[in-house]
Amino acid sequence: MTTLKSKLQDDLNAAIKGRDELRSSTLRMTLAAITTQEVAGKEKRELSDDEVQAVIVKEAKKRREAAEAFDKGGRAESAAREKAEGEVLAEYLPQQLSDAELEQIVAQAVEEAKAAGAEGGKAMGQVMKIVKPKVGDRAEGGRVAATVKRLLLG
Repeated sequence: MTTLKSKLQDDLNAAIKGRDELRSSTLRMTLAAITTQEVAGKEKRELSDDEVQAVIVKEAKKRREAAEAFDKGGRAESAAREKAEGEVLAEYLPQQLSDAELEQIVAQAVEEAKAAGAEGGKAMGQVMKIVKPKVGDRAEGGRVAATVKRLLLG
């Protein structure tokens, strides 16, 4: 078992013993999503820590989107629950980049792309190719794309 997956399992056991319903249900859902990924495809396999982290990122994004949808629908209690679940998952993710850090990385990438001859809207793909490896899972793709658009076309 990978170290991140075993940490999730250990934390789930602790949450169950501590009768922390929110934490235990969130970790159960996350471990179920990891297991689903492991058995997807032709044969069962063990996910690496990076793959486990990708599943957690996906689950956290689902919680954020659900919270927004519940907020728009006027279901504040459900939105609060989704946000709380997202906060539990955030503990297992790398520290997110601040807006200033993200903007600095994107600004450097824009300069690199322009130096390579990229111009206008077509340069967005080139800039994203430069930014994505530098950012990794420390910023959501939509947030990165919005920053690139603003600095490139703004």
